[in-house]
Amino acid sequence: MIQNKAFIEKEEVVSYINLLMNNLSQIKDNTGEFLLHFDDVVVDDKSWAVWNWPQGVGLYGIHKYSRLSGDQKALKIVTDWFKDRFEEGVPPKNVNTMAPLLTLAFLYEETKDKSLIPHLEEWAEWVMHDMPRTKENGLQHMTYGPENKNQLWDDTLMMTVLPLAKIGMLFNKQEYIEEAKKQFLIHIKYLSDRKTGLWFHGWTFEGNHNYAEALWGRGNCWITIAIPEIIEILELKEGDFFREFLIDTLKRQVETLAQYQDESGLWHTLINDKTSYLEASATAGFAYGILKSVHKGYISQEYKEVAYKAIQGMLREVSKDGALQKVSVGTGMGDSLDFYKEIKITTMPYGQSLAVLCLAEFLHSYS
Repeated sequence: MIQNKAFIEKEEVVSYINLLMNNLSQIKDNTGEFLLHFDDVVVDDKSWAVWNWPQGVGLYGIHKYSRLSGDQKALKIVTDWFKDRFEEGVPPKNVNTMAPLLTLAFLYEETKDKSLIPHLEEWAEWVMHDMPRTKENGLQHMTYGPENKNQLWDDTLMMTVLPLAKIGMLFNKQEYIEEAKKQFLIHIKYLSDRKTGLWFHGWTFEGNHNYAEALWGRGNCWITIAIPEIIEILELKEGDFFREFLIDTLKRQVETLAQYQDESGLWHTLINDKTSYLEASATAGFAYGILKSVHKGYISQEYKEVAYKAIQGMLREVSKDGALQKVSVGTGMGDSLDFYKEIKITTMPYGQSLAVLCLAEFLHSYS
């Protein structure tokens, strides 16, 4: 087992981050193989110069690193991306296109650039008043293509609820904050598996079931990230009931994740199924969430070794040109476990971005 950070020098970590960022900011789907075709729109989840959730996660990882390190190149990647996208025009609003607003909110907090306020307010108001709801007023996982009527997905907390919470804190909008809290509770109610503490990919009120009951890796990693993030964003203090409830939920998940970690350091795309392939983007997300939660004192120090082992395994999957290998492409809701096993693997923006995110957090180990 890894006892400390000594398995890699700080300078090498920074080198990996720069390699990953360079790849991320240039990635493009040149063949069109991974385009998603719906009736009235074609969605590019792979290329960097697109406003959607993979790029939103990437922006967040790079911006986290720029804040920690003061790296101006990293900051420029983020600000250039927003500049270019605003010039092109923002896309239709949905649960996934909301994702870049989290980084935009942090940019506003740093710069106090008033030109960003209308964007932040408009998107948050859309979530509050116009985004479709499920029964019990959960945020329906509305994306391009199918409306996903009455469906709750793991991803929603990361892509939409975190931005809403941050905007609420910035503008002192208590109704946004309360809505974010409510959405976490609704999603925990219907997606958390009481037997394992892991999370099902989705729930539908149309039949009241968890589809294939898939304990899907990347879906779970959004939770491992989102819980420590929401605690920090809302500045929840010790003794706050919501904070304690979230930490208890996180502890259950992490306990089980530790049991299912492969010897390579990675996790399987179906966490509890060793016949499913090992998947690196979920591993990077778990490494980040676990390590951050250890640093914040939310979970036991013993789990730091789980995160270190995950980082070692993840780094072995970084190619010479800075692409994270063993990353599953965008994954819809599956009605069978085989559906998840058959998802294609390629390099995707969220692979590099989750790797940057966890390595940026790892840099705290050297302070």
